[in-house]
Amino acid sequence: MKGFPNRSFQRGNGAGKFFTFLLVVGLLAMGGWLALRDMKKPDEATAANTATQVKSGDAATPADSEAPEAIEPLMAIPQLEAAAAYVPKDGIVDVDISEYAGYAGLIVANGGLDPNPDSFFAKNYGFQVRLALNEEEGWSKLNNGRIAASVTTADVLAVLGRQFEVVVPAQIGFSRGADMVVVDAGISNINQLKNKVLAASQFNESEFFIRYLASEAGVAVKVLRDLDARPGPGELGLVFYEDAFIACDAYEHELNTGSGLLNGCVGWTPRTDEVVDASGGKAKALVSNRNLLIIADLLLVNKGFATAQPDWTRGLVHGLLEGNRLLRDEPAQHIGIVSRAFKWTDEESRDELSKVHLSNLPENRAFFEGTIDAAGSFSGIFQSSVLAYGAIIKNPADPNRFIDAQYLNALVKEPAFASQTIAIAPIKTGRGVSLEGDALLSKDIRFFFEPNSAVLDREAKQNQEFLDTIKGFLQVSPGSVVVLRGHVDNARVAEFQKQGGQTLVRSMALNAMELSRQRAQSVRDALLKKYPTIATDRIEMVGRGWEEPSGSDSDLNRRVEVQWFTLE
Repeated sequence: MKGFPNRSFQRGNGAGKFFTFLLVVGLLAMGGWLALRDMKKPDEATAANTATQVKSGDAATPADSEAPEAIEPLMAIPQLEAAAAYVPKDGIVDVDISEYAGYAGLIVANGGLDPNPDSFFAKNYGFQVRLALNEEEGWSKLNNGRIAASVTTADVLAVLGRQFEVVVPAQIGFSRGADMVVVDAGISNINQLKNKVLAASQFNESEFFIRYLASEAGVAVKVLRDLDARPGPGELGLVFYEDAFIACDAYEHELNTGSGLLNGCVGWTPRTDEVVDASGGKAKALVSNRNLLIIADLLLVNKGFATAQPDWTRGLVHGLLEGNRLLRDEPAQHIGIVSRAFKWTDEESRDELSKVHLSNLPENRAFFEGTIDAAGSFSGIFQSSVLAYGAIIKNPADPNRFIDAQYLNALVKEPAFASQTIAIAPIKTGRGVSLEGDALLSKDIRFFFEPNSAVLDREAKQNQEFLDTIKGFLQVSPGSVVVLRGHVDNARVAEFQKQGGQTLVRSMALNAMELSRQRAQSVRDALLKKYPTIATDRIEMVGRGWEEPSGSDSDLNRRVEVQWFTLE
């Protein structure tokens, strides 16, 4: 058993013991001589390090410390072990989780980590659960039937695709602040990450988080093998490290050395906060997922097990939602179970639980049905992941292949869930959204209008897709606001100058301003007509005429720029 010595190594003959005695005496003598030698001369390395720390004013990470090494990136999706059914033994079901507050509902329902005859699962469904804390990705382990269930985020399913033989019977919750993008202090939005390099970790929610934001901003992502490589014009470069914490370590090292090879990192709290705090103002948090609800944690069940044991699978879902309910409704009574399982203090548990939204039954059903208005849906996140990863996902799967709604539907009449409603609100800090500040990102969209008018072309199918894009911004970020900035082409300014001088130019500029405002108004009206539940105060508009051309392309200058302002 791990942790116990191999007793065969404690046996030996007399000659061996004598040789060992001489070896030990020799080593002790040499160690004593080296210690006396070192005492006679100053510790030059310590003195140098102390001088460096005093000079820089930062003793946390000396400038000459060794930088974490980047890993070789995978250029294709990970290959899983062959699918096989999980078979429980002795009435115990094995479930892997990680040390994350989002999984606390399972712990509460189980009364801890160990199999428990007094747990919700045992009393109501006749089986016990063994929860194992595992920080390694267990996708192959689940696929191969070595465990019955595990946890991951919705974006991962798009990456693993058809080879992943699992059932997704429930959403666990949304991450609300655990994921963060930290950047150089001079970077104010996602669009400014062009030609920059971030440290990240591959094929997890942190990589999806930055890929999603870059995709929405129209910034291409380029995977780099190491820090010697550079992104192309207009690209964001990603360099990968073993995990998100080490990625943040790498960025902190670059901040201390001043090399400029990294411009930020994508990682998890508390490491991201520590990097910002130790930077002396050189780094800042660009965005977290506190109010950007696209990181959705899911319960995954081995497909063979779910098919053979539908009642036990229902029990896992029921227990999860019951644990979530208890933590949402009566946190003080159940926080101790979470603290003991994770070896946290109660204060740490409360702080970590504040960074998640534990989903209830109606939120679960709306999440999978695509009718949730306050956060990302399963299909929406899945498809966003397919788009964000691009060519890496060569043959995307249908998201519906994973969903099995029977387990949630079976719980609709449970009395404990009868009064539950969808309740996902923005987490407000400070004075909320500031439209005078910087948008998180902006996206140019060329809506199609009837010639020389502000009337949207009803025949252009793209217009409806563009409206969905704007609605998506508002949906996945509670409390966010979009500003529609109308623009028109400036190609005829020189012609107006020639025909009537500056007087005609000014007159036509005012007309252009009004036309661009009317076009922004048309987009706003169409959006509210298609989605009447959107609050009108979340959509603002302005006409900019030809004052802000995006370039020399006349078609591209006839556009509506969508600026997305989020709560932080």
